[in-house]
Amino acid sequence: MSTNFDAGADAHLPSAPRYGFGRCECRGCAAAQPQRRLFTGLLAAGGTLAATPLWAREGVNVGKKSWAADLVPAQQVEQAAAQQYVQMQREAAQQRALAPANHPQVIRLREIAKRIIPHAYEWNPRAKDWRWEVNLFASQQLNAFCMPGGKIAFYYGILEKLKLEDDEVATIMGHEVAHALREHARERMGKNGLTRLGANVVSSLLGLGNVGDALLGMGSQLLTLTFSREDETEADLVGMELAARAGYDPAAGVSLWQKMGQVSKGAPPQWLSTHPSGPTRIRDIEASLPQVAGLYQRAEKPTRRFEIAPPIPVRQG
Repeated sequence: MSTNFDAGADAHLPSAPRYGFGRCECRGCAAAQPQRRLFTGLLAAGGTLAATPLWAREGVNVGKKSWAADLVPAQQVEQAAAQQYVQMQREAAQQRALAPANHPQVIRLREIAKRIIPHAYEWNPRAKDWRWEVNLFASQQLNAFCMPGGKIAFYYGILEKLKLEDDEVATIMGHEVAHALREHARERMGKNGLTRLGANVVSSLLGLGNVGDALLGMGSQLLTLTFSREDETEADLVGMELAARAGYDPAAGVSLWQKMGQVSKGAPPQWLSTHPSGPTRIRDIEASLPQVAGLYQRAEKPTRRFEIAPPIPVRQG
């Protein structure tokens, strides 16, 4: 294993997006729950996945992808995300904060991703052509994310501080991959464009007269995007299904959010946050477990289990 990696480096990564699993953006004026597009249980009136009839599909049902995502070209968003991800790796490498391929936790993350990714294609046909990447960064933040185009990042802090088991890692990874599959970044960018610039400007963006400027602008937006509670709940459910199909216990979401609750005491109340509260997420997960129980039962289980990430050594002096 390379010695040019310091798990306790707590790197400064300006190119890392502000969103992610452990991030919570507060809005003092966001007192009302956003209208959900989620449909669970036996509701057959919602949208469907691709062309599969709801009654013929086993698993969660979260309705159709938002119309706002189609306001921004997917290929350009994915290119911008890829550029940003490369820059983030450069920043980390300069600080000895990019884990090498032979690091035990990188091997662990990539093995879990290898099981999850094949189940992603049903949710988004573009995912078959994505150049998926999984990397580990030395940061003490409790965070992980998947950028558009399948660029997955975990911070060492979330693995080590929460003492995550493989099923919990798969739950987080499934959640973040779900954000990319459901194109929540494109959706936010589309809605932000309409809100800030007006429909005419968004329409002109579709022409992309200057691709370089467009990519630069999209990269800047990717840095500061925040997902809604609706997005987060949707990602919880889709991620739970991805984990179950990959052979990881979908009930791990309960223990995961219990752990998150223990380390995030003092977090703002739900009505001040764009994220659902831990207890709300746990209730939603528990209510949806029957929809994926059969998938998990029949799934091929991992033959290899990995060690929990070891603690970061205490620095002397």
